[in-house]
This record gives sequence, structure tokens and C-alpha cells, in this order.
Amino acid sequence: MDIDDVKEIRILTETECWDALLSASLGRLAVSVGGIPDIFPVNFVAADRRLLFRTAEGTKLLELTVNNRVAFETDGLGKDEAWSIVVKGTASILEKQSEIDAADQLPLHPLIPTLKYIYVEIAPTEMHGRRFELGPEPDRY
Repeated sequence: MDIDDVKEIRILTETECWDALLSASLGRLAVSVGGIPDIFPVNFVAADRRLLFRTAEGTKLLELTVNNRVAFETDGLGKDEAWSIVVKGTASILEKQSEIDAADQLPLHPLIPTLKYIYVEIAPTEMHGRRFELGPEPDRY
């Protein structure tokens, strides 16, 4: 049986994916440099059909400057259902002061007490999502 045939799993439309992204604030950023994958938890905001997060100097930022093609995943879990969204796209540092000023107006604040002055935007090139009905495992045999 193909996983797409299971009634408890539903493929989300692009609009449903954006609605889920708008409701989330924590995700995982996947990058790859020199064939070595890396993943970082980031808090983010979805706005204007793009994803934004803040960061400071360090490994994550360095890897993004070497290879700006990224994957991003976020998910949600409720009592009766769960969902997962995967976004692939390109990451870029906001450099224009007008873009930074606009980003400063978004509800995006570090989760830990650190200063993060650098805004990174992910412009999606591909997106897919699934919603899962939760329940007991069916009989296996």
C-alpha cells in the first residue's frame, strides 16, 4: 500500500501549507556544504509568501553564504491530528535598510536571550505538506 493511499494522510494545497506556516514559529533549517548536511532549529515568521528568521554570525550564516539552497521543515501536533510542511528554496541575507526596517515590524524575536541582528529570507521554490489523522496503529498481521 502506498502512503498516499492511506485515508488518514492528506496532501495539503499550497494555500493550506501557507496557512500552516502562518500558525507556526519554530522549524528546522537544512543546509549542505561540501556534501555534508547540517540542520539548525530556528524560530521564524511567514510573511508575504516567504519565510524570515534572525541569526547572528556563526556556522549557520557561514554555511548559507557558501550554499544558499536550503530546505526548511516545520510541523504541528494536536490531539487528533498533526501536520508537516517542507519548503525548499533559496536563502538570502536582507541588506537593504528598507527591507530590514520592514522585517523589524514583524513578530520575530529570539527565543533565547541573544542578540541576532541579521535577517535571512527564504524564498520558496518548492513546497509540500501533509496532514495526518492520529489514531492507534492498525493490525499489522
